[in-house]
Amino acid sequence: MNVRRLIPATALAGAVALGATALTACAGAGAAGGGADGKLDVTASFYPLQFLAERIGKDHVKVDTLTKPGVEPHDLEITPKQTGRLGEADVVLYLKSLQPAVDKAVAQSGVKNVVDAATLTPLEVHGTSGHDHEGEEGHGEEGHGDEHGHSHGEAAEDPHVWLDPVKYAEVAKGVGAALEKADPGHAADYRKNTDELVAQLTALNTEFEDGLKNTATRTFITTHAAFGYLAERYGLDQEGISGVDPESEPSPARMKNLQAVAKKENVSTVFFETLASDKTAKSLASDTGLKTDVLDPLEGITGKSQGADYFEVMRSNLKNLQKALGTK
Repeated sequence: MNVRRLIPATALAGAVALGATALTACAGAGAAGGGADGKLDVTASFYPLQFLAERIGKDHVKVDTLTKPGVEPHDLEITPKQTGRLGEADVVLYLKSLQPAVDKAVAQSGVKNVVDAATLTPLEVHGTSGHDHEGEEGHGEEGHGDEHGHSHGEAAEDPHVWLDPVKYAEVAKGVGAALEKADPGHAADYRKNTDELVAQLTALNTEFEDGLKNTATRTFITTHAAFGYLAERYGLDQEGISGVDPESEPSPARMKNLQAVAKKENVSTVFFETLASDKTAKSLASDTGLKTDVLDPLEGITGKSQGADYFEVMRSNLKNLQKALGTK
């Protein structure tokens, strides 16, 4: 006699239902984070990584950022309470060396899924364009300075990879892969969203290539030496008034040198940014008879930004560069 026939049908149905519920719960646990809304909790250190998480994660993620709008990322300080909350995130996205306070907090947080964007695309050392800076401090190959923790070895690697659409696309792929790993139940969606974003960044790169192909000059002056990757990608020469820190004061020798560069290279414009003071840029422009305009390093979006998101601000940057460089 087959004893299994003695099991009441109602009991068997209940067992199947319980098993299905357990499987669903396990699938849910593997497909999303521990948030009350079932979404993957992602903490991004600052805007460019927040943007990637939101575009790739969409409805499957809840994204918080450590750097609030209007705060200069390099100057960010983190409280013990913020460090504690960081430890509750399912995924943390940051760029090591850009924000020393974040580096320290991440190390203390104990988060399992940590993504360092600096490992997703090769970092390079960028000084200024190669014009003569002999006798000046902080404007050679080590032009990004150690005082903000940006040094890796003897020379400082430039962290501003998001200002090059090609390198930013490489970071996007890495972020997408990290979200897939943390939330495999929605891997197909993350992959699809990543592919769409990479395609948009590829198109943006083409816009910059075409838009900056023929210009009267290839040199631009900016308060914040954040555009080394962009300059290298499109064959331009960046001259930073300050180093990586937009608030630092340039030396008199540096200001004198920039006046000479502006004259020699037919520079028309001194660029400043929205999150830092324009005092130095206006001072140099006044001394040299140049105009001023915005070149946004996209470290945060505020009401003063020339666009509502990464793509809009980058296209504004392109227009401002075309105007300043004399696009033909």
